[in-house]
Amino acid sequence: MSLASLVPPGVVTGDNLLKLMEHARTNGYAIPAVNCTSSSTINAVLEAARKYNSPIMIQVSNGGGAFYCGKSIKDKNNAAIGSVALAMHVRSVAKFYGVPVVLHSDHCAKKLLPWFDGMLEADEEYFEKFGEPLFSSHMLDLSEEPDEENIAICVEYFKRMAKMKIWLEMEIGITGGEEDGVNNEDVDPEKLYTTPEQVYSVYDALSKIGDMFSIAAAFGNVHGVYKPGNVKLSPEKLGKHQEYAKAKLNSPLPKPIFLVMHGGSGSTDEEIKLAVSNGVIKMNIDTDTQWAYWDGLRAFEKEKRDYLQGQIGNPTGADKPNKKFYDPRVWIRKAEESMAARVGTSCEKLGSLGTYPAAESCPTVPYFGETKKSPSPLLFLSAGALVGVITMKVFSKK
Repeated sequence: MSLASLVPPGVVTGDNLLKLMEHARTNGYAIPAVNCTSSSTINAVLEAARKYNSPIMIQVSNGGGAFYCGKSIKDKNNAAIGSVALAMHVRSVAKFYGVPVVLHSDHCAKKLLPWFDGMLEADEEYFEKFGEPLFSSHMLDLSEEPDEENIAICVEYFKRMAKMKIWLEMEIGITGGEEDGVNNEDVDPEKLYTTPEQVYSVYDALSKIGDMFSIAAAFGNVHGVYKPGNVKLSPEKLGKHQEYAKAKLNSPLPKPIFLVMHGGSGSTDEEIKLAVSNGVIKMNIDTDTQWAYWDGLRAFEKEKRDYLQGQIGNPTGADKPNKKFYDPRVWIRKAEESMAARVGTSCEKLGSLGTYPAAESCPTVPYFGETKKSPSPLLFLSAGALVGVITMKVFSKK
């Protein structure tokens, strides 16, 4: 059965999200999950998903949320406020790109749980109004904590999330390198490889609550990009996790666990293919798309440098204006085009390319979801207004 017959375009949550994940697992592809920090990067990712006919995940980190809120804002809840604002932008435009979009929050370490709490409160507020959460899924990364504590905290949060059918992604075993202020560059190498017993212990605990969860099991992954040979990935270990779980569960499924891959920048095509064949249904992409965004701008500046040295005056004449070169819409667009092309490369490598022919027709309002009661034009709020309502209610209690 085609994915388009199972899942509608736009932000997907709940049962539709589960159908999407199951389709990826059954059909042997993974969904690119791209970190975004602005409306421009979001639009570039959505453009790529539409062009390459692929479902897509847009995710925000703690630092990305704070950046979206505005670096000058020093409020303690700035990351949550910015993450909600980012989510509302996605909500307002996603359907117009004609593909399924998973709205996700990235790594949340124990010290960042207030950020997680803020987003969950926004989810609950949105759920009360529209019958679905604001975000599709959230990630808890408590891999620095002892396994027992990691799993116990995940269980408590998953109970709260399951009421709204929010997907939980958790990490056990540590992804090396440094990302968003969490530095694991000097971690014990043994912790970079999760055991089948660790993975199954997570599955056993969370499956008692629901089936909407995935596990980021470490297999030598490292955040960032490194020279070939400097990182030893062992994606074959993911197959061992699946075999162990299948035997313990006596499952008819060849790959009973939803797995995700972090730290994939610089991985070989063969490593990515093997990881996906072992049940990875999502791969994080950040470093490579950051470079692509910059590279588009870099190439434009190099080509048009003589037109970018002043408002007036260029090789065609001393009195010629340069506005059409320095207008932000011009050079930002070059960055977007480059980033979109790199996302397309990931769609191809992960096998998601062509799995969802983009819908041509645009939806009508409401942009943010159908209310539980009969729709009213008064409820068709602008993104800014709705963000204000949610954030005021969420953070007035802080």
